[in-house]
Amino acid sequence: MPFYEYRCKKGHTFEVMQKMTDDPVTTCQTCDAQVQRIFHPVAVHFKGSGFYNTDYGKKGSKAAEKAAEKSSDTTSEKKSDKKSETKTSAE
Repeated sequence: MPFYEYRCKKGHTFEVMQKMTDDPVTTCQTCDAQVQRIFHPVAVHFKGSGFYNTDYGKKGSKAAEKAAEKSSDTTSEKKSDKKSETKTSAE
């Protein structure tokens, strides 16, 4: 179970171990004043020599983009050929 830190309006701070599903504490344990939960930034430690290019996906390489453009061009040409064939056979 995690610890949550609270601070009252009079300056008292205290920690409470409670479930994540439990309701937050509303009164100070010392003076019964109204309290607020204190949020702290999460500690992140980057260890090692760095990150590699393979750690993150790329939108696409130049070769993949060119291949996609060629395949879309050929499919659009095939569609236009089929449309022209159907028009001539219908006449």
